[in-house]
Amino acid sequence: MLLKQLRYFVTASKLGSFTEAALECGVSQSAVSQQIKALENELGVELVVRRGRGFSLTAAGELVCARGEMLLREAEALCRDARAAAESRSRIRTGYLRCFGGEELHLAVAEFAEKRPDLSITTVRGCHEELYDLLRFGGADIVVSDQRRAFSGEYVNFVLAECGCWAEFSGRSSLAALNGHVEIEELAKIPCILAAPAEQRENEIFFYKNTLGIQSPFFFAESIEEGRLMAAGNDGYLLVEYAAIRPRIAALLRLPIYSGSSPVLRSYCAFWKKTNGRAEFYEFAETLRKIFNIA
Repeated sequence: MLLKQLRYFVTASKLGSFTEAALECGVSQSAVSQQIKALENELGVELVVRRGRGFSLTAAGELVCARGEMLLREAEALCRDARAAAESRSRIRTGYLRCFGGEELHLAVAEFAEKRPDLSITTVRGCHEELYDLLRFGGADIVVSDQRRAFSGEYVNFVLAECGCWAEFSGRSSLAALNGHVEIEELAKIPCILAAPAEQRENEIFFYKNTLGIQSPFFFAESIEEGRLMAAGNDGYLLVEYAAIRPRIAALLRLPIYSGSSPVLRSYCAFWKKTNGRAEFYEFAETLRKIFNIA
């Protein structure tokens, strides 16, 4: 039984007309009639009772119409999923933090692309909760983010490195007089600039204030680039998280943030669903880990 035959029959049954079914399917009326007749021959039952220009469904026709409609939906879903699977095998959709200020991801993408020219990598930025939702609902294959929750058994939790939090600021800032590092207490009266969308700002404030101990007033930017412009204008300091490799930004100075005698550190991981695990995810994560841990 051909899906084309079933589609013509279901369409004609729903519309109650071979003529309208032919217009809907973009074929001639005789083609619809011939294919329905071929379907009857294959099944060995009569599906329609023809009366002049009209017809009615037999009991078998009613059954085939109802079941056939479900089969056609399943076939469409199968085709759609097959195309999606073929596309996903040729690319890795990667999410990373808006506040990530290093070059590790860029270097990893470049190195991985050289090793695996058969794969393309697309990237999207988001705050922690945005990345989590992308992973949960299929908007990303793998995300690079800091660890804010206990590890879940539903995901591969691939630890990359421990990274410091840094303050980027203008040379006109009072922070410019400091050397070596800046203590959290010294930041309390200076606005902290975070890269986060409006709907996630309360979550970000809660995390940085209650988990990391940042007591500054908070300003927000939509992206790290906008945040750096604000910092360059001496509107506050931009809080960024990055590892060993940091981009050179002539207009800004930077210092690691300390709490007491210890740097404020965040664990960075690559996360992906175990049910969606592919060998290339591990390859890409290993490339990331190597670059994150460059001394």
